Amino acid sequence: MAKESMKARERKRERLTARYASKRAELTKILKSTDASEEIQNAKWDAMMKIQKLPANSSKVRVHNRCGLTGRPRGYMRQFGISRVTFREMALSGKIPGVKKASW
Repeated sequence: MAKESMKARERKRERLTARYASKRAELTKILKSTDASEEIQNAKWDAMMKIQKLPANSSKVRVHNRCGLTGRPRGYMRQFGISRVTFREMALSGKIPGVKKASW
């Protein structure tokens, strides 16, 4: 099981990501514009500086997927929201319908 502090850190990152998502999207839209005028170049520079001043943990790439039951960060299966180990235990006990044990 993951430490409570690690789970809390992930929850904090998710909240920061949600809070700054619209602002970050607006700034990246400015950065991706293809206009080459000097005015747009200055706006791009300002947008880049503003993105750098946002909290680092507000970036969505900082959020790590964790198992919903154990908090395990590795072997995460997005379709089920749990780790592969938990999935295997649940499948063997019959809690996930339609899963047959092959050679795993």
